Amino acid sequence: MSGLLNGKKGVIFGALDPNSIAWKVAEKVHEQGGSFVLTNAPIAMRMGALNELAEKTSSVVIPADATSEEDLDSLFTKSMEELGGGLDFVLHSIGMSVNVRKGKPYTGLNYDWLAKGWDVSAASFHKVLQTAWKHDALNEWGSVLALSYVAAQRSFPDYSDMADNKAYLESIARSFGYHYGKRKNVRINTISQSPTRTTAGSGVKGFDGFIDYAERMSPLGNATADDCADYCVSLFSDLTRKVTMQNLFHDGGFSSMGISDAVMDMIEGASS
Repeated sequence: MSGLLNGKKGVIFGALDPNSIAWKVAEKVHEQGGSFVLTNAPIAMRMGALNELAEKTSSVVIPADATSEEDLDSLFTKSMEELGGGLDFVLHSIGMSVNVRKGKPYTGLNYDWLAKGWDVSAASFHKVLQTAWKHDALNEWGSVLALSYVAAQRSFPDYSDMADNKAYLESIARSFGYHYGKRKNVRINTISQSPTRTTAGSGVKGFDGFIDYAERMSPLGNATADDCADYCVSLFSDLTRKVTMQNLFHDGGFSSMGISDAVMDMIEGASS
């Protein structure tokens, strides 16, 4: 896929460390000729190694809290100044549930924590898009992606309120996708990724066991963070100009399966 993104410019939200999908996306976009601004909340940046990624990809870091309209205004203004014009792509790779982190069951949520997780994980996507709209920041035929998960459509008890956040995230992509498509042919999609060993994902109870289950269920096996980065590159490129308002399952076939032989063997082995 040499040079698919030559000359394209964008903003990548959410890279934290080399385990982050956003980190992998930044590396692949750089390999394909794209240039970008890296951004994350100041508190997250203190926990990660974003400056290392910036040096590796010849990019600039502009701190911004994606729940803050003021921060986003500054981010888009500075990004366009830094990159010399409008943007061709944006990646929203942000998610957090205080309830999950603190072990609150779905039947006993703390609603203040619920509101915080909703704002970070979902409403921030609307704020990003609305700010880009206000600044006319996205170029004709631009591409915006947000990372989702199959729990937006199916019940995974330990995913808790993050499932609700992802469902709302996907709805934003459809709703804003219409308006941005009509305005500037900008496409907006979500990617429903396999369970992936990231800092955020590893905080879900039973995560290691579920990765093994998903691997056994999926005909192609789980999609890795590197696989997801390649998929993002294809969706940022001009090869996918007519794909918009979609939730795109990138999960090795997991979302279309009922049961697999490997899972049946595991169940029968456990019961014998």
